Amino acid sequence: MKQVVHFGAGNIGRGFIGALFSQSGYHVTFVDIADTIIDQLNKDRSYNVITAEDEPTVMEIVNVSGINNMKDEEAVIKAIEEATYITTAIGPNVLPHIAPLIAKGLKSRVKVTDEKVYVIACENQISATDLLKSYIEKELKEEDIELMKNKVYYFNSAVDRIVPIQNNKNPLDVLVEPYYEWIVETTEDIPYVEGMLKVDNIAPYIERKLFTVNTGHAVTAYFGFLDDKETIDQTLHDEQMYMKVKSTLEETGNYLVERYQLDKKEHQKYIEKILTRFRNKHLHDNVKRVGRSPIRKLGPNDRLVKPMVEASKFGLSYVNLATAVAACLLFDVKDDPESVELQKMIKDHGVVHVLKEICNLDPNSEIAELIIVKYNELKKRYSKTV
Repeated sequence: MKQVVHFGAGNIGRGFIGALFSQSGYHVTFVDIADTIIDQLNKDRSYNVITAEDEPTVMEIVNVSGINNMKDEEAVIKAIEEATYITTAIGPNVLPHIAPLIAKGLKSRVKVTDEKVYVIACENQISATDLLKSYIEKELKEEDIELMKNKVYYFNSAVDRIVPIQNNKNPLDVLVEPYYEWIVETTEDIPYVEGMLKVDNIAPYIERKLFTVNTGHAVTAYFGFLDDKETIDQTLHDEQMYMKVKSTLEETGNYLVERYQLDKKEHQKYIEKILTRFRNKHLHDNVKRVGRSPIRKLGPNDRLVKPMVEASKFGLSYVNLATAVAACLLFDVKDDPESVELQKMIKDHGVVHVLKEICNLDPNSEIAELIIVKYNELKKRYSKTV
């Protein structure tokens, strides 16, 4: 049976990427440090993926196992030697930490087989696989990299599936939305995986997804938090909130249409489809969960700042995006470490400091000035809740 090594046994790994490989006839070895999940994977060798809809579909995912990379590094290396695909869904910040082990596995692999292996980072990050490749190659000598030519291939990808907080009796089971999208950039004739769409140029797909799905999700969370909403679907069933989020996505959409020459009507349909997905009452996705890690989401290349800066370059409106950034700056959740750190930075150094250091914005720019205006407006309006 064909083999896959997947780093990250969390809900996205099990409920999306790992599930597609299993359904395509692969054995999936999940690599993680979560003992409970790894032990149960090795005990049960299966779990269910359930769709969040009125009449749920239950799919049994089989041919799975797990390895704790902190406890059995050699087993991971052995699994990499035998894998056709190496994938990740572990978070962009963790990629540097798993790269040394992948490097060891690939170094060992090319000594024992000439079979091709395909490395794909399935993260919410532009060019995540390129980043992973750079981390891996830092661990290798030139002669190792040379040996891997025509044997190890790295493909960027875009992934999209909402996986909410889980409340399943079996901790391995995963509730997911019915919709998913997995796009991989390659012209290679690679082994078939159900649900994988191959494209020559992934840039439009990555930015379309990041600046519609991820932007929309985050904006809904931050506006919903300020308005004392509990979940994403509850927020978007408030018509005023819905229009705020939609207007923000129309700004990112105007940039995407201009940048990639997308069909405007088709992209408008895409925006409306995404908002319909967010309104799914079966997901019950908490705004505090979706809004977590605000410092990362305020990064210069992430879902809020990047489309705003790019829109400004094209002379397009970014008022709603600036308001969304302001709402993110007011995201104050005590059990989210990044939120706590962000609020401390604002308290100690002010909003201008955050815009400069976190968002990489010129404090004297029109963008920064507009964000500050919107921040003060929102802070005054929602002073009772923030």
